[in-house]
Amino acid sequence: MGVGASRVRDLFAEASKVAPCIIFIDEIDAIGKTRDTRFGGNDEREQTLNQLLAEMDGFDPGKGIIVLAATNRPEVLDQALLRPGRFDRRITIDRPNLAGRIATLEVHTRNIKLGEDVDLKKVALATAGCVGADLANIVNEAALRAVRKGRKLVTQEDMLAAFEFVIAGSEKKNSVLTEFEKKLVAYHEVGHAMVAYRQKNAEPVQKITIVPHTEGSLGYTLLMPEEDKTNLRTRDELMAKIAVSMGGRAAEEVIMHTMTNGASQDIQEATNIARNMVAMYGMSDEFGMMALGSVRSQYLDGGYGLDCAQETAAVMDKAVKEILEKCYADAVKVIEENIDDMHKVVAYLLEKETITGGEMVAILEGRDPATVEDAYASTRRSDSDFRPSVPSTIEAPARHISMTSEKIEMPPLGGEAPDESAASDAENGKDAETPAEETPAQDAPAGDGAETPDHE
Repeated sequence: MGVGASRVRDLFAEASKVAPCIIFIDEIDAIGKTRDTRFGGNDEREQTLNQLLAEMDGFDPGKGIIVLAATNRPEVLDQALLRPGRFDRRITIDRPNLAGRIATLEVHTRNIKLGEDVDLKKVALATAGCVGADLANIVNEAALRAVRKGRKLVTQEDMLAAFEFVIAGSEKKNSVLTEFEKKLVAYHEVGHAMVAYRQKNAEPVQKITIVPHTEGSLGYTLLMPEEDKTNLRTRDELMAKIAVSMGGRAAEEVIMHTMTNGASQDIQEATNIARNMVAMYGMSDEFGMMALGSVRSQYLDGGYGLDCAQETAAVMDKAVKEILEKCYADAVKVIEENIDDMHKVVAYLLEKETITGGEMVAILEGRDPATVEDAYASTRRSDSDFRPSVPSTIEAPARHISMTSEKIEMPPLGGEAPDESAASDAENGKDAETPAEETPAQDAPAGDGAETPDHE
């Protein structure tokens, strides 16, 4: 007993000796959960938490000690941790946008020899929704692929192939499908692609393949989400996304006159979107602007729980079913109106096994798909219509930040003397060489902190 509290005291004592410094506590929810007053709680954990609270209240703000913490479960933290003077500044670390992914890729490729054809912007465009760990994994897999191919440079093909490996696994070259199965999978995947191509609000198609992969799929259709629509979507866009998910099953029934369990994941995805539209987004005629659920552990993808009566939940299920039926009818209509085009694309897909969205467009427009030069062309019309402008340069990070409350001598780095002009400006109440945009955690006074949820 008391080991945790003792370690907290030792931590702050050591920090006082080496100040100015930063104390960073990762996964603070392990010791900072709300104290349970009903059943006695966990005495050891509560002692540790109490000692942390006491230390944060007790040390001198002028010592230059900043306390930061990270968690992906902020809802379980004890309220005493979040009061002013403690962790009262919160910073949500969201998934990086396009510029952020470009900067992250530049960091992870610094020590890797890249070929002249590598375009990190194109890789960033294809990896919308990926976090830093995903991008690091993609770069690592691309380097391994180049080594296996006997090359000294990583090419653009390696980068994009690594992205597909991360999301779908490696190809199962030993897996053998019957002619009927290959044909069925081809119509299923082209069904997704055709509905996406004909739907006004759907995402462009980048790739279609009927090669089995280790993640369990017999094939997949890769869509390229728009950068500015990753988090914010309209009702029409959500309905189009459901219709695209239904396109595979619609093609099975309309053309092959059967249905398979291969659409199970599509049905699950479509149902989740429709249920969110009704319960969370207020997009149903039945309930309107009424929230029927609340988010559970949003940073851990915990979904949501219903906050309504069983009778209301039954009515909600009917509203969800109506959305799914309408979107499925839209998908069936697209398939029926484009059966001839479906046959053409499927015939080419069966021959090549993997085609791009650009090749699909060439077939639909009566052009030779072999003339498509871009190996990763999608069905989007133009870059200017599809993507927002991207800055050509990334703003450099700040070298250091001097707090205006008092003079703080920065320790010498690599034998260099501290920047005297920066210290002088700090005495005059100015931020020396500090960019206009500073993160709240960097300029926080001693004793402040930030809960930084992880997104993995």
